[in-house]
Amino acid sequence: MLRPHPAVLRRLVDAYEALSAAVPASDPAHVSARARDLAYTLCVSTGTRDVERALDVAHQWLATAPAPARETAPQAVTGQRVPTPEPA
Repeated sequence: MLRPHPAVLRRLVDAYEALSAAVPASDPAHVSARARDLAYTLCVSTGTRDVERALDVAHQWLATAPAPARETAPQAVTGQRVPTPEPA
């Protein structure tokens, strides 16, 4: 099974958890369309049928995902000219 990119999965989990935290568990009727869409996408992304199971799987995958690659800083300016390639 293909797995979603960890950054994408992290955004899905964070967005779903933020929305579900804003809605009391005692009132599932007020779950927004966005929360339902996120729950569906999490289930599809993790190959599950229940959002709680999807969150468990997503957290497991994120815990074992490789660390994101860090962007390298640009080279320091040294004041030296960089040769310009000749046009072909």
